[in-house]
Amino acid sequence: MHIEANVNYHVKKSISQAFEFDVNGIVGNLVAPELEPSAVQVTDLRHGEQQPDFHRDGIEFIETPSQVADFDNGDDWQAVLNRELTELLQSRIGATEVIVFDHTVRIDDPQAPRRPARNVHIDYSQASAEQRLIDLVGEDVARSYHKTGFGFVNAWRPIQRVITSSPLGFIRATSIEQDDLMAIGLVYPDRLGEIVGVAANPSHQWFYRSAMDPDEVVIFNLYDNHGRPRMAHSALDLPGDAHATVPRMSIESRTLVKYS
Repeated sequence: MHIEANVNYHVKKSISQAFEFDVNGIVGNLVAPELEPSAVQVTDLRHGEQQPDFHRDGIEFIETPSQVADFDNGDDWQAVLNRELTELLQSRIGATEVIVFDHTVRIDDPQAPRRPARNVHIDYSQASAEQRLIDLVGEDVARSYHKTGFGFVNAWRPIQRVITSSPLGFIRATSIEQDDLMAIGLVYPDRLGEIVGVAANPSHQWFYRSAMDPDEVVIFNLYDNHGRPRMAHSALDLPGDAHATVPRMSIESRTLVKYS
């Protein structure tokens, strides 16, 4: 089954581009690179015969209920979720070590502190992934991660209810050309980062899984130093989303994994 959705691709330019957050003393200000709204055809994998495999495709949809249902009260839930994610990534993708270092709750509401990301991107460039590795484990330990293999993996799960609007969509890695990619800086008052922006290409093969619920999680590769496919992704704006009465709620957890 195919649907039409809208996404915002990045626009390639001859000058450097960056998201700038709260810079030059302006609190709450965001300066964004140029984005190009585009309509894309998206395949729904909900009832597909061949499901993606993490090692082959860089992504996998898994049914695995969580003991955590409430993310509002403090951060006591993080220890439980971190343990679940560690066990999941060890068993499903063969990670020997897992460091869960970031949780982001996103709500598709104008008043929410974090809304779904509506730019087509990959979370890490090679440079930013290698720097993030050093930030997390230090230079000495980072060398051992390089030798055995490491990656950054995102685990994304709906919260409280079925996703009925602005679901997360992905581009099949084999349909992306190197020329589609560009470095996009992340400029914060106290640090610099970098993601990979994706430019429009009619060859892109988009897919998603409809009606994901809190008992399902999708794990997908953000970076891998041994070449596993990494996933470009974005929230999808579907026909009728403008009239959605129940906003999408989700949590994404970034992890650093080491392979043997």
